[in-house]
Amino acid sequence: MPEVTPGETGDGVQIDLISGARMEGLTSMEKIRLILDGVRDGNIVVLEEGLSPDEESKLIEVTMTEISPDEFNGIEIETYPHSQTGSQGFLGRLMGKGSDKKLTVIGPANQIETLHKDENLISALVSRK
Repeated sequence: MPEVTPGETGDGVQIDLISGARMEGLTSMEKIRLILDGVRDGNIVVLEEGLSPDEESKLIEVTMTEISPDEFNGIEIETYPHSQTGSQGFLGRLMGKGSDKKLTVIGPANQIETLHKDENLISALVSRK
């Protein structure tokens, strides 16, 4: 059997499904590093519980500093459902009771293309490099 490098599974693309329990004990930077290391290896990363808005912003910020034309083209990130805080009452938002149950899909920008997205479905085309 030929040797397979991380992110390369023969004819397919590796998908890392990361549980909320795995992410729970990590700091924001540890989460970002875990995600970016997987994506840089060419993997699609799926987070069961997503990231906070601040963590998503930091992920994008760190990604921008690591982009290089020959090695890393950046990430594509899609999350659903969107935060429900917009449909909550003022008191719920004030008390921080927004819904954080969301699935997040992150992959290399040159390998994942979002074809369709709505509140119940993300349809993406994933290609080999």
